Amino acid sequence: MSLAVRPLTGAALQAALGDLARLRIAVFAAWPYLYAGSEDYEREYLAEFTAALDAVLVAAYDGERIVGVATASPLIAQDDYIRAPFLAAGIDPAGVFYFGESVLLPDYRGQGIGHAFFDHREAAARAWGARHASFCAVVRPVDHPARPADYIPLDAFWGKRGYAPVPGLVGSFAWQDHGEAEESAKPMQYWMREL
Repeated sequence: MSLAVRPLTGAALQAALGDLARLRIAVFAAWPYLYAGSEDYEREYLAEFTAALDAVLVAAYDGERIVGVATASPLIAQDDYIRAPFLAAGIDPAGVFYFGESVLLPDYRGQGIGHAFFDHREAAARAWGARHASFCAVVRPVDHPARPADYIPLDAFWGKRGYAPVPGLVGSFAWQDHGEAEESAKPMQYWMREL
């Protein structure tokens, strides 16, 4: 494998959106997201996310093939449902850089790509002038029937990067799980660190 991780902007970012859509559908289908995605929804979502001024997309390549992607943009450029928990908690969105998805094919995990994704997004956040970086993760019941017995959450990895869950900073995102007839709301715990 010849692995490389690099940020994409402009035309290169736009050219990678199809790969990002496919990766989101594939990676988020697994626990804990259980996402039943569609390419139509993905195209709409990603067009909106990447239209944000100062949006960042970081891609992991194996040769010419994109095997992982992470996104970020200023929180003020995000939809109301993403900003609302910060406003309710008295946190000014103008000082926060929001990290969207971080998706990586299973065969490429454990090789430092996750750290590279954070390094690039944190560098973009600092260059933009953000005081904090934040992301969110779905909260699922410990006894959820789809939870794999050998599942290890990423909490320890995120903690080593300096992130911690912010008590009470919980949002709600809606998507359709595999096996659901329609979308349902899921609680999303926000994590944050000072830059």
